Amino acid sequence: MAKALLGYVGGSDPRVLSEMRRLQQRVQDLESELVRMQAENDALSAAARHQDSMLEGIDIDVPQAEPALT
Repeated sequence: MAKALLGYVGGSDPRVLSEMRRLQQRVQDLESELVRMQAENDALSAAARHQDSMLEGIDIDVPQAEPALT
């Protein structure tokens, strides 16, 4: 019975083990990419907040638009 279950689950089939290793590596690669993208996003958010705070004190006077003559 145990041999039947082991064979059903995958056991030591080299193709299954190879695929499992490939998928584990893919998960690790995706996790690394996620960490990199989160760090990049944090840096961009911080830069945007810094730029907003720099522009906050600047008062830009925009003259009222005049209608175009036709």
